[in-house]
Amino acid sequence: MGRVLPAIPQWRDVDVTSFQRDIVPLNKPAVLKGLAVDWPAVREGARSSAALAAYIKRFDAGKPAQTLVGPSSIKGRFFYKDGDLRNLNFVFRQEPIGAVIDWLLAHENAADQPAIAIQSVPLPDYLPGFAKENATCLPPPSAIPRVWIGNSVTVSTHFDFNYNIACVVAGHRRFTLFPPEQLPNLYIGPLEHTPAGPPTSMVLLEEPDFTRYPRFEYALDAAMQAELEPGDAIYIPYMWWHHVKSLDGFNLLVNYWWNDATAPLSSPFNCLVHALLTLKSLPRDQRAVWRTMFDHYVFGTNGDPAAHLDPADRGVLGTLSPELVKQMQSILLRSLNR
Repeated sequence: MGRVLPAIPQWRDVDVTSFQRDIVPLNKPAVLKGLAVDWPAVREGARSSAALAAYIKRFDAGKPAQTLVGPSSIKGRFFYKDGDLRNLNFVFRQEPIGAVIDWLLAHENAADQPAIAIQSVPLPDYLPGFAKENATCLPPPSAIPRVWIGNSVTVSTHFDFNYNIACVVAGHRRFTLFPPEQLPNLYIGPLEHTPAGPPTSMVLLEEPDFTRYPRFEYALDAAMQAELEPGDAIYIPYMWWHHVKSLDGFNLLVNYWWNDATAPLSSPFNCLVHALLTLKSLPRDQRAVWRTMFDHYVFGTNGDPAAHLDPADRGVLGTLSPELVKQMQSILLRSLNR
């Protein structure tokens, strides 16, 4: 890319109190320097990749895990296939974690190796006991630790529907982050068919095509970057866009996702898709009216839209009881099935 981006701020000696008091309210990414440096897995990885592999295998439950495998020609970038947005440049396989680790060790320093990665598998299910020996107290108890294992691969710019703490156990990873408001400048691909779940930027970060994606220059103006070493962690706030590049032949990361503010009925993303189906094709003047409706009722631009109503008469504008949620769900299901 040839451009030096501002560094993500670093914090040291972070505990639960300082994390909740000093970091979370900023709503900005933070490098948590040395957060996991005392983990046994990090210490084993510092000895050698083989030592870490042996340590991991102590916990291996033997369950096949979803594994991404791509040819060496993709240069580690899991993405769409040669501009064909209906197909991907990699395949999914079910492979035991131990077998993937053995392959990574055998090809750690090989040239032109295929891209391979196990992504986001729950530690309690696949490596039971690992999380107990390698833990951090910063995420809430609801956050299930997940493991990511692979070689020099790239996850293109995307967002998660959660808050995230990611701890680097082995290898080095470069994180590039963009705030949510950079959405118009990131040139997002299809919403319904994506390489890894959430929508993904079409721009190749290392070699951006500014002729095709000129507004990406503005996204870079707002971007931040950090290269994490083993024992470091990063906090990624809700729905911040992030690009992750693993820099070594054997990489392992543990992350924690959480979001205790889940909507009672459905994912907000489903609401977006429904809005695209119902509002996007309306004439401009009608869309403007619905923008006013959403601003007033959903985003509270004008204050509480039901303040003039008695609490007992506010319905969906008031406190949502389980009974009311179920009733509205039935209404929506009937409307969708027409």
